Amino acid sequence: MAIDFRLTAHQRELQLQSRNFARQVLSETAKAEILATPEERFAATKPAYEAMIAAGFLRKCIPVSAGGENTSLVETAIMVEELYAVNASLTLTLMGTVLGLLPLLIGGTKEQRSRLLVPFLKQAGAPLASFCATEPGGSANPASAPPGEGVRTTARLLGDRWTIDGRKSWVSSATGWDRKGADLLSVLCRTAPDVPPERGISVLVVERPTPGIVLERAIDSVGHRAHLLPCFQLEGVSVPRDNVLGSLGGGFALTAACFTGAAALVGIFAVALMRAAFDFALNFARNEKRGGILPVIEHQAVGYALADAKMAIEATRYLCWRACHGVDFQSPGADELAIEAKVYGSETAVRVLTDLMRVVGVESYDHMFPLGRLLQDALALPVFGGGNIGVRRRQLHGILKRPEYDPLMASSEAET
Repeated sequence: MAIDFRLTAHQRELQLQSRNFARQVLSETAKAEILATPEERFAATKPAYEAMIAAGFLRKCIPVSAGGENTSLVETAIMVEELYAVNASLTLTLMGTVLGLLPLLIGGTKEQRSRLLVPFLKQAGAPLASFCATEPGGSANPASAPPGEGVRTTARLLGDRWTIDGRKSWVSSATGWDRKGADLLSVLCRTAPDVPPERGISVLVVERPTPGIVLERAIDSVGHRAHLLPCFQLEGVSVPRDNVLGSLGGGFALTAACFTGAAALVGIFAVALMRAAFDFALNFARNEKRGGILPVIEHQAVGYALADAKMAIEATRYLCWRACHGVDFQSPGADELAIEAKVYGSETAVRVLTDLMRVVGVESYDHMFPLGRLLQDALALPVFGGGNIGVRRRQLHGILKRPEYDPLMASSEAET
């Protein structure tokens, strides 16, 4: 296809629908973030999350081939930017559910998808799914062989059922609305302790209701204050033998496939936060004189700071769209582009948010205004979805070291 950054009529309709929903519904849930505890804050978002489901936003993230309405990751990015710019917590709950479903969507059998996707395709209720990969103590080295620990959660096959034991943390919405677990958990666990990790780790699906999900604590995170990030135990959680997603022992490859597209979307999260901050700072600069004669936008330093921020937003958005396009078409450079979008976008957002706070001045430090909250949300982006130092730069380094690596591949793929 020719290079063309214009949105199709369908994409523009999706963009406007998402923007209007965010302004009318998601903006009204911001007050949930000031409640006392993480679980209180999360519970307060449930009505708005139900409204997101009813409006079909989860269906819009599930591929048409699986019964949903999504035809591309680019579409998802367009939608997510609008939602996340208004309410990062709720949007992360939605996208955490999408991530939880990805092992099923990518690695599940036709029978597994037809059986397990049913509640997520309905435009009713508040279904949650979670990808349980991260463990207390860190998961930057999940394939580490002894004396390293790698993945520590285990699954033992006893007869026709697996028994899962272990601990997980930083897993979106995993303990659900009532501490009894999300509707579906995709659990990364060690299924064969005596073989190399790349052949002994699998993804098992846990369906609600299943006893053995024990909340240790709900993490009181710096940002995304109304999003649930639990640390929890799996104590003798029992699932059928056939609940393996993908191949037995193929958990690492499946996880990598799931997190490629997720990386590009983290870059879009960054665009959304920068965009929201820029809108506020631009309006401030146009209307505030700060005791002077002219609006502060007339000062060259302010104008230059706003110009730099806008350039960063546009550059990051199009890098992310390019990465999403690469994932959609399984381009040879897709992995590289997705990692670059994640690392560049997340780190650019922290810098741009800080610069815009300087434009506004000390009042940006007041929670009555949005910049402090937006920065708190942005601080998560370099460290989640695969930390930029422990995971993502290492992955990019690995790509660059390949003997067959072509540095022009990401920018010169031909139409097929």
